[in-house]
Amino acid sequence: MVSYLQVQNLTRSVGDKTLFRDLSFSIGQGQKVGLIAKNGTGKSTLLNILSGADQADEGQVVFHNDLSVGYLEQTPNYPLDLTVIEACFWHGNETTNLIREYESYMAAARVNAQPTLAEHAKQQEGLQDILDRMEQHKAWDYENRAKTILSQLFITEFDKPLSQLSGGQLKRVALANTLIMEPDLLILDEPTNHLDLQMIEWLENYLSRSNITLLMVTHDRYFLDRVCSVILELDGETVYSYQGNYAYFLEHRAQRLEVARAEVARAANLYRTELEWMRRMPQARGHKARYREEAFYELEKQAHRRIEEQQVRLEMKSTYIGSKIFEAEYVSKAYGDRILLKDFYYNFSRYEKLGIVGNNGTGKSTFVKMLLGLVKPDSGRFVIGETVRFGYYSQEGMEFNEQMKVIDAVKKTAEYVDMGGGRKLSAMQFLQHFMFSPQQQQSYIYKLSGGEKRRLYLCTVLMQSPNFLVLDEPTNDLDINSLQILEQYLQDFRGCVIIVSHDRYFMDKVVDHLFVFSGNGVVKDFPGNYTQYREWEKAAPSPRPLGGDSASKAGAECREEKKKALPQKGSGEGAARKRRMTFRERQEFEALGREIDELENEKADIEAALSSGAISTQEIIDLSKRLPAVVSMLDEKSMRWLELSEIE
Repeated sequence: MVSYLQVQNLTRSVGDKTLFRDLSFSIGQGQKVGLIAKNGTGKSTLLNILSGADQADEGQVVFHNDLSVGYLEQTPNYPLDLTVIEACFWHGNETTNLIREYESYMAAARVNAQPTLAEHAKQQEGLQDILDRMEQHKAWDYENRAKTILSQLFITEFDKPLSQLSGGQLKRVALANTLIMEPDLLILDEPTNHLDLQMIEWLENYLSRSNITLLMVTHDRYFLDRVCSVILELDGETVYSYQGNYAYFLEHRAQRLEVARAEVARAANLYRTELEWMRRMPQARGHKARYREEAFYELEKQAHRRIEEQQVRLEMKSTYIGSKIFEAEYVSKAYGDRILLKDFYYNFSRYEKLGIVGNNGTGKSTFVKMLLGLVKPDSGRFVIGETVRFGYYSQEGMEFNEQMKVIDAVKKTAEYVDMGGGRKLSAMQFLQHFMFSPQQQQSYIYKLSGGEKRRLYLCTVLMQSPNFLVLDEPTNDLDINSLQILEQYLQDFRGCVIIVSHDRYFMDKVVDHLFVFSGNGVVKDFPGNYTQYREWEKAAPSPRPLGGDSASKAGAECREEKKKALPQKGSGEGAARKRRMTFRERQEFEALGREIDELENEKADIEAALSSGAISTQEIIDLSKRLPAVVSMLDEKSMRWLELSEIE
């Protein structure tokens, strides 16, 4: 295997904190490598060093000769006067540089619209040279490929200035720019942030099928498992390599920690023996015993080493919540022609753990904000129970005073956290549960990484003892250890939970049913987690709506426990005998089956065309607009199909 990258004895410190020391590893051609580490341990710093955007204190980074490298930063930076399509050629390879040269040449020619004969001849000679090189590099197809990838990421306004894009849209443009380059080595920092589930699955398939060499940081564990063949774990200032996917990593990391614990236990026994010798015989520490004294200090370091495996279950007390939670009474919301909710009705029950999924722009965050009273519906209302006490974690995050110490910022929220059963934790103890060491707690907020600030914000929400948690994209920028702790907390939480998230693994572990936002005001309830929903959706012969008999089978097991905790319905409910279809209903049912098949075929044809890279720019735009309309019609007709299918 050809070595594409060799990292040799890399060391980097920030202030008095050492991020990593004598770090060495290599990446071979074709390997897909995932980098895992806690927030604040230097993941992004390491990627910046590898890309040349930062420098190490010691050591070196060696690339294979003439290797092209593409780098997606966690927070991309582009001149905001560029258009979307121009940004796709901003960081590039020889082909993108050639396209930029061609565009610049043509722009200059337009400025000098009336050249002299000599100038015209020179222009023609220069233009012919560029055209020949464009043909040689097949650059004419390049822009079309760029627009195809942008369309897959739901960016279709190619001439829109970057200054008019959201942070999430800019990240997607930067991702498209990086993928279009087709570099030999692709480095991605949190590529799934700001992507909806459909985009994540597309990117997952794209990278899995590609022969590209990849190094990426991501907290998306399904993504790691399905894409990566090697896992690098940055832990304790050093790196550990696992030759397998995320599931392999979990198994072998557990084995490594067991061995490490045994080594620490042996070292502790030796340490006690040596300590006794040191105390008993200080006068004997002559030249012959010096080797033993040096060995003692090495043993002391090893015995005091902490194997930080955070497996804390925070069984916190939540405020009492009554049987009346909230009722959405025929709520509608639209922005211009874009319908988010239409006559939406739902009665939320005690102890529900609900996940909200759907493409960007379908109204997920707006729904949450309406529930919290931050946005008013156009019609209808939310009726909130008197005992409900919300805890809200938003995408925007919390604005901290960067000059405050971590512990002081938390104490502003609460000095103590009620854990139930008469047990309380101080703010300092609670922070330790979320991996803020005593030293970090006394440090200033501006020294924290982006992920550590998100974790601190999460702590301030949880420690208010809410009984109804509303979490809008809580997994962005959190490391895997933090996610595991949060997952355990939510599994134990004796209250209600609504989660908006694109993290499929996180949703699978926490929620027991889904609201699927399909666009055009269509919201459906699926009784299961995300993976069960996707399996049901793929297995169904036609896309029947969520909540019907077929969907119920997929989610029955995971909802069984929740149903036991909910108030029992009246004995007569659901006991009525089914009626038979009328003649007209039978005709409608058969027609719907044919229409659904036609729409399914059209949907498949559109998706195949968008992925082919062989259609024109205008066709890409037209099909990208047609696809949501087809999906909406499928949803509507499938809902009616299932209603009729339940009639005998």
